[in-house]
Amino acid sequence: MEPMPVVASDAHRAHDPPYEINYGRTVAPAWERVARGEVLRTALAGAGHPVVDPVEHGPGPLRAVHELALLDFLEAAWDDWRAHRGPSVLVPDTFPVPGLGRGAARLPASGLGRPGWFCFDTATPLVAGSWQAARAAADVALTGADLVAEGVPAAFALCRPPGHHAGPGYYGGFCLLNNAAVAARALARLGRVAVVDVDFHHGNGTQDVFWEDPGVLYVSLHGDPAVHYPYFTGNADEAGAGRGAGTTRNLPLPDGVGDDGYLRALEEAAEAVVAFEPAVLVVSLGFDTYVDDPIGGFGLGVGAYPRIGRLLGGLGLPTLLVQEGGYALDVIGDCAVATLAGFQAAR
Repeated sequence: MEPMPVVASDAHRAHDPPYEINYGRTVAPAWERVARGEVLRTALAGAGHPVVDPVEHGPGPLRAVHELALLDFLEAAWDDWRAHRGPSVLVPDTFPVPGLGRGAARLPASGLGRPGWFCFDTATPLVAGSWQAARAAADVALTGADLVAEGVPAAFALCRPPGHHAGPGYYGGFCLLNNAAVAARALARLGRVAVVDVDFHHGNGTQDVFWEDPGVLYVSLHGDPAVHYPYFTGNADEAGAGRGAGTTRNLPLPDGVGDDGYLRALEEAAEAVVAFEPAVLVVSLGFDTYVDDPIGGFGLGVGAYPRIGRLLGGLGLPTLLVQEGGYALDVIGDCAVATLAGFQAAR
């Protein structure tokens, strides 16, 4: 089988925050750092996968997923922050909650207050090049989607920053734009779409985007939200609503789950995909399921990833793999190469 094309952009380097505030402490360098993209690209290219430059797609596909207010904010956020003498990294520190104030909360006019309206955590810092990098990551995913739509059996979108925590009108969890959701919506021109999320953390943003969409199945395997980020979503009883009732499936797993337990859950996810009869598959691919990932909680070894790839490849669907998390820099390249090898071995 031909090597799988890898779509990647150097523009991700512009998103280079020196720190993040995570679990109540300053993490420097940030877990979500430039080196992640570089390690993955080097490993995949070294394994013989051709690297393809993304094509610009303009704002239309972003508006099909995200609210205009969020897009306008992200584009102007850095300049507005600095115009109000914000420090060299944009991290919100004040967030609206139900019951705050005597009247309805409203969007602040100040560039210092506005970030807390759109961001739901302190772990997603913005710097001068963040919007440029986020736009490029979405174009990476869209270019991969184009390749699949044109008949390439599978493509890998090396997106950075990642995307599955970004919702219609909010960002967070290291994610600015939801790359997988943008690609899935673009691929809906082919028919029904299944999104399988194998990142350690629940993809709350992707779930929100497709919550009432009967044409997109969202299935996620992730750490128990009782003890893991993003905490407020990802429980097993969350199943979609309205016309999309039943097209969301959540499979929270216990800490320490190993290769065999994880693969059994992924087989359950695969059965849901087969029953849905999609025309195309999008995989939110995270390697923070690895046993030594610094912000994960599972027990997967490198040997799990070819098995994951074989199971996903065995579905026989046109497939776009979209990079999400994975923060153990010494091993994520091996995990990526192993996943693609397993996927191709099944085709």
